[in-house]
Amino acid sequence: MRDSFNPVTKLTEEQSWAVLAGCKLGRLVTVVDRHPEIFPVNFIADGRSLVFRTAEGSKLFTLTINAGVAFEVDGWDGTGGWSVIARGKATEVHDSAEIAHLETLPLRPWVPTVKAHWVRITPDEITGRQFRFGPEPEPGFETTTE
Repeated sequence: MRDSFNPVTKLTEEQSWAVLAGCKLGRLVTVVDRHPEIFPVNFIADGRSLVFRTAEGSKLFTLTINAGVAFEVDGWDGTGGWSVIARGKATEVHDSAEIAHLETLPLRPWVPTVKAHWVRITPDEITGRQFRFGPEPEPGFETTTE
């Protein structure tokens, strides 16, 4: 009989949201004219959505062409790592009452530039995985992944 060990654990939706709520930096992934673009952004979870601020430019422009996005956060410590991916729709926030709410959140630009546009990502799907680090197993030791 072989020993087995699964170094990858699938996170529940609730666990994935908890990871997102604890992060400050993620990667926004967009596609324009079949070309992927990726942008690091600081963000905040607001209920069941993700919010970031941006200036005029390519990031905001790509969202007007294709609102379908993916958003990824990951991290690690001495014993393991994790990754959460949210897929959904990104829309610029225009409603003044909603903007007033967003301005109360602890989200400020990291770079000293004016970021007058608020963008909300509403995920349709969220998935997460947690990884346990360790040495490569010996031949005959079976590992499983989900």
